[in-house]
Amino acid sequence: MSGTPVSDTRSTNGAEQRLVVVCGLPGTGKTTVSGHAAETLDAELLRTDVVRTDLFPEPDYTPAEVAAVYDALLDRAGAALRDGDSVVLDGTFKNHARRAAARQLADSVGVRFELVKVECTEAVVRDRIRARSGDESDADFAIHQQFREEFDPIPGNDHGIIDNSGDRDATRSQLVALL
Repeated sequence: MSGTPVSDTRSTNGAEQRLVVVCGLPGTGKTTVSGHAAETLDAELLRTDVVRTDLFPEPDYTPAEVAAVYDALLDRAGAALRDGDSVVLDGTFKNHARRAAARQLADSVGVRFELVKVECTEAVVRDRIRARSGDESDADFAIHQQFREEFDPIPGNDHGIIDNSGDRDATRSQLVALL
């Protein structure tokens, strides 16, 4: 995984300041991974699902709404980064352009950028989506399948991959090794 080389950018906790994007299909466990990342890095966690609820209490998921959600997410991330905080973003980031916009934000603020893709077996995704309750995400298994077809490949090897098919300890170990 590579990012913008930053010689001495430090967050408010003294660690290297960074922007971490946790991306992947609905139901793979991005929220679990991003929560672990935020805790590990003492970073602010920003989720597209929460931003969407803030902006659109009854969303229609139109392209304009999706764009507004990602724009607001990056605006919030930029403000936190400029305040000296590290930030973890949790969202599908299925389009190359959205991932590039996050990388550009990190570059513009002068902080390290890391992209982490969360993957999971379909059987586990199906079970996790079925078991959801009280979560901001509205995505069901049909949405997972649709996004699988629409997810732009991530070229090269400048990203980390977490296989979140196992238990939380296995996931956390993979994440700690990446970060």
